[in-house]
Amino acid sequence: MEFFPKIPTIKYEGKKSKNPLSFKQYDADKVIAGKTMREHLKFSMAWWHTMIADGTDMFGVGTMDKKFGAVSDMDVSKNRISAAFELMQKLGIGYFCFHDKDLAPEGDDLASFHKNLDIVVPLVKAEMDKTGIKCLWGTANLFSNPRYMHGAGTSCDANIFAYAAAQIKKAIDITVYFGGDGYVFWGGREGYDTLLNTDMGLELDNLARLLTLSRDYGRRNGFKGCFYIEPKPKEPTKHQYDFDASTVLAFLRKYNLMSDFKLNIEANHATLSQHTFQHELVVARINDALGSIDANQGDPNLGWDTDQFPTNVYDTTLAMLEVLKAGGFTTGGLNFDAKCRRPSMTHEDLFLSFIAGMDSFAFGLKAADAIMKDGRICDFTKNRYSSYESGIGKKIVSGDTTLEELYDYALNLGEYNVKESGRQEYLEDIFNQVMLSAD
Repeated sequence: MEFFPKIPTIKYEGKKSKNPLSFKQYDADKVIAGKTMREHLKFSMAWWHTMIADGTDMFGVGTMDKKFGAVSDMDVSKNRISAAFELMQKLGIGYFCFHDKDLAPEGDDLASFHKNLDIVVPLVKAEMDKTGIKCLWGTANLFSNPRYMHGAGTSCDANIFAYAAAQIKKAIDITVYFGGDGYVFWGGREGYDTLLNTDMGLELDNLARLLTLSRDYGRRNGFKGCFYIEPKPKEPTKHQYDFDASTVLAFLRKYNLMSDFKLNIEANHATLSQHTFQHELVVARINDALGSIDANQGDPNLGWDTDQFPTNVYDTTLAMLEVLKAGGFTTGGLNFDAKCRRPSMTHEDLFLSFIAGMDSFAFGLKAADAIMKDGRICDFTKNRYSSYESGIGKKIVSGDTTLEELYDYALNLGEYNVKESGRQEYLEDIFNQVMLSAD
């Protein structure tokens, strides 16, 4: 059964094409910096937004049909599997990501939920074997059900902690069965709304205990991939413990988890934390913690997570510049944690959204490669810090000086002021010039 019969296989037709159902920038087999675009970008479909999100918001019911002709919850889940792999094949997407709750109905209790998963998961694996499509990462939904209103690993109720642990165990088992590259923790309720009822120390210790137990279980049971934490500052919880990349890194270092965990950086989450997407990627990269990316964008006029498909090529260029500086994806990829706008309610809109996002990141890859090859921005930055390559600067970097020596050195400088201009506007002009001429 074909679920998108009016949608052809999407092909690359070049930037002059007027065909909406074609790629203008994403040429999967084009080689850039030694690898094909397909290998560089590692596009992934987010099961929750693509196969489930129906346009429901806080003011209205859904506008999109995501039941794919089925009636019962289990049949809907089964039809979604076939539809998902048809969509990925037609778009040339090689990976998917999932929450446990995305794949099967929850049922009446944990046992029935896992029984439903045991029926559905082999059907997903059969499609994977048939198509060659892989699992980028898996995770457990520990935020939607009312039982997690006070958090999961940070819940005040030990029984909820145990329930969360059981969900994680099953989700790790599924990820291992799928051969997933990673496993993600997003602390959607791991935080607090008021400190009047919160023992922050215990909650953070318990969150670390849950992550440690999960890591140890995964390693004992065949999970060889990377564990990720996905930072987000707020919404739904007013203060979330995974606020931004720097906060998460401090947490991982405190609890000795850095060797097994990296970060899954989401563009929209970065802007909600009052950082740029590039900033969060840089923080992850320089700490050897850049794991995977959730590719989307927010609306600067709105203060919540809009999860729009990425179309801002300035941002995608800056993002891919950091990925290339990191040597490319050694783990993870670009997961489209993005959904169509509520009025974009047709199946064709779904494909058009993916095309826009894939083309935007393909352009970003080409432009980032061109900027690195041009070299002027990189050379300017290197030269800006050249005083640390000799003399007193070299001694500072190598640790071969003392505060007393620096005191004496500074006294001999006399009246000294900065000699170099930052030339920000000049560099931004170069960036625009090279980006807009990239091909």
